[in-house]
Amino acid sequence: MEQPPQTELVSIEINQAICHLKLNRETKFNALNIQLITELCTLFDWTAERSVGRQGDLHDSNGKPFLRIIVLSGAGRHFCAGADINMMRDAGANTAEENRRDSERLDRLFNGLWAHPCFTIGAVQGVALGGGAGLVACLDHVIATSNVKIALSEGKLGILPAVIGPYVYRRLGSACFRRLAMQASRIGAEEALRTGFIEQVVDDTDALPAAIDSLAKEVLSTGPCAVSLAKELTLNFDRWTGSDDGLRDYTLDFTSRMRGSHEGQEGLSSFLEKRQPNWKPEELE
Repeated sequence: MEQPPQTELVSIEINQAICHLKLNRETKFNALNIQLITELCTLFDWTAERSVGRQGDLHDSNGKPFLRIIVLSGAGRHFCAGADINMMRDAGANTAEENRRDSERLDRLFNGLWAHPCFTIGAVQGVALGGGAGLVACLDHVIATSNVKIALSEGKLGILPAVIGPYVYRRLGSACFRRLAMQASRIGAEEALRTGFIEQVVDDTDALPAAIDSLAKEVLSTGPCAVSLAKELTLNFDRWTGSDDGLRDYTLDFTSRMRGSHEGQEGLSSFLEKRQPNWKPEELE
């Protein structure tokens, strides 16, 4: 596997099939500036291309594992405080075309995470505001500390969470998204858990690694292409505009394709032969 792109504001650590990405603007509470957004987009593209879901194999030609899990975290006290203040200040002086390009860059960021073929885990502490809440909404499973505060805070600035809107809407549903966008106020761990913004709460950052490890083991026991294709299936449900009969035909074709795939055959064979499937790491057997 070739080396990952060089980045300054995002660190990357790969351990077998798990890739850890960490926002590293600690002194700015990991606020999103153009460089950080661009680096994240680049790394999302790079990791997606080197995923089992994209490649269809567990290992590359050198025997190194392709990626199955992405863990996204933020350095320091806070996960992500939203857009950098200088970027917001510049937006007021930008032309409509320049602001459109900035928005396109943000959409590439969120869509790259939302549609990433790996299973994505968030380790979230402190605040996740605005664009930070958008990142949270795009993850598959979010583990947060008990002090977490999440907000669609754009309304406090007289703007709206439009770019992150489709992703937060899909996570929360219509009524909850509308309420939080209008209030623009911070919600704590209890409400974030109740509304489905996050999936799990731990006491503090010291408890995050064990929680991530436990979840990762569960994910690694599942067929990696099945994990990726479950996301593809959901994305197609999200944007389905055809008839009910067409949707039923689509799911039948999808199921037939999975059952006839190498992974589907391996899963069935391993079950019947009472052995572990070839995708399950030895340490989990």
